[in-house]
Amino acid sequence: MRSLVLALAVLCASAPSDADAREAIDASSPQELAVTVYRDPLRPEGQRMNRDWPGGFAMISEVRQVTLPPGQSTIRFTGVAEGMVAVSAIVTGLPGGTIEKNRNADLLSPAALVDRTLGNRVTITRTDPATGNQASESAVVRTRADGGLVLQTREGFEAVRCSGLPEKLTFDSVPSGLSSDPVFSIDTRSAMGGTYTVTLTYLAWGFDWEANYVARLGEARRDGTLRMELLSWLTILNDNGQTFPDAELMAVAGTLNIESDFEELADAPSARPLRLTCYPFGSTAAGSPIAYPPPPPPPPPPAPAMYDSANAIVVTGSRVSKAAAEAAAPLAMIAGEEALGDLKLYRIPEKVTVAAQGQKQIVFLDKDAVEARFIYVGRCGSEQVNDLSEPDLFDPAQLLLATKNEEGKGLGQSLPQGGIAIYEPTEAGDLLIAETRLRDFALTEDIELDLPESTQVFFQCGVIDDDDLQAEGKWVKHRAQVSNANDTPIMMRFDLGMSGYAKIKGLRKTRVKDGRIIYEVEIPANSQHSFRYRQLYD
Repeated sequence: MRSLVLALAVLCASAPSDADAREAIDASSPQELAVTVYRDPLRPEGQRMNRDWPGGFAMISEVRQVTLPPGQSTIRFTGVAEGMVAVSAIVTGLPGGTIEKNRNADLLSPAALVDRTLGNRVTITRTDPATGNQASESAVVRTRADGGLVLQTREGFEAVRCSGLPEKLTFDSVPSGLSSDPVFSIDTRSAMGGTYTVTLTYLAWGFDWEANYVARLGEARRDGTLRMELLSWLTILNDNGQTFPDAELMAVAGTLNIESDFEELADAPSARPLRLTCYPFGSTAAGSPIAYPPPPPPPPPPAPAMYDSANAIVVTGSRVSKAAAEAAAPLAMIAGEEALGDLKLYRIPEKVTVAAQGQKQIVFLDKDAVEARFIYVGRCGSEQVNDLSEPDLFDPAQLLLATKNEEGKGLGQSLPQGGIAIYEPTEAGDLLIAETRLRDFALTEDIELDLPESTQVFFQCGVIDDDDLQAEGKWVKHRAQVSNANDTPIMMRFDLGMSGYAKIKGLRKTRVKDGRIIYEVEIPANSQHSFRYRQLYD
């Protein structure tokens, strides 16, 4: 009986385990790629994306082919994004499904190469600095890469690069399991084996996108309206070290409810350096018996750069008209808008390359005749009351550029948040007059962009009789005045206070907008206008 137990133990010890029996199979390179980029969900409205540390993410889908042997095997997907969130990965198309998922965190590096070669032979080559002759011999790696690297040669044990001679190590091959690109692997089984088309889908951190707008204002009409050209770009950022060639690229606008921290979940692979340590020879008094070569001279200073960020986009050119620019270089493609539940998806119509550590700009809006107008705003709420005893005390009106997001106004398309530069034609050419930020605008919404204070329109408002303010529950008389020095009529808007707190009499067609009571009136060109109203003070 004891002999039988011993025989069974020996048999079990010699039988290969499931892990040892698995054959490592490399999937093909991606045959199809799709990259869907989501904005940083924590980026406040009006804030630009961080081009050095993007907080958005992307959903990446890769179609590959794999040939499986019968039984269990390990499939290696080489070249996934370094910001991959491995727990989000899904592989479809396998006959036996997924048994186990792993993210290979050790990239091919000097330290990893030494560790994987421990106990194996390498070739060490030394160069005589006096003659330039090289001598090579075989050696065995005896230590790991976390300290001084020690080799065993026919002469004994010695530390690498501690002899004072230029030395290099040559490895016969790259050990299995090491790759210069990040690797994701899964364990699977196939009863019959065969070639399968599989799809790997996962989330990856280190992406972001934003919109950028350029508006060119036309000349104002006699009624105060104007037409403007609006060109908009999607700027998509990939901060990963991997390039996604010929990919179907999409961007999703809107805010998702994200609970996970993708940056913490994305365990980026590391490429560990090799740190060599040498012990001193001789003594501190006598010095080393070996004459070490002098250190190399410092590298020359870098050439002056046009920009100091690898992620920056540099655009150069002369001022040309839009018609001439489009004739010379017509827009090749414009991203199309699609509904994605309550979100908006912008799909690039052609396959593009999403470069590593780079940005991609795609046009998604090109409108030639957007109808807009300037609105001049004066705040006359109780917290902005002026002293009417000073007749020359007028404040400049705040200027707004207003339109409505509908087809009748030349738009009719959702506008994702981003920065906008506004230009106005002058005798000296197009000049920048404002740069501001847009929030997300849906269809049919009023769009009002803050511009600088006006230099042509001034207003004054206040209480006519200060004694009336002493009596509670009394309607107090107010007066507002505005002067328009423009050659065209303007639309003047008076902000009269918070709705629910302020009560107004004496003005027709007041309305509530964004929680404020407003009164709008057209002021003729080169004229002054005043009006009175009453406000109730509780």
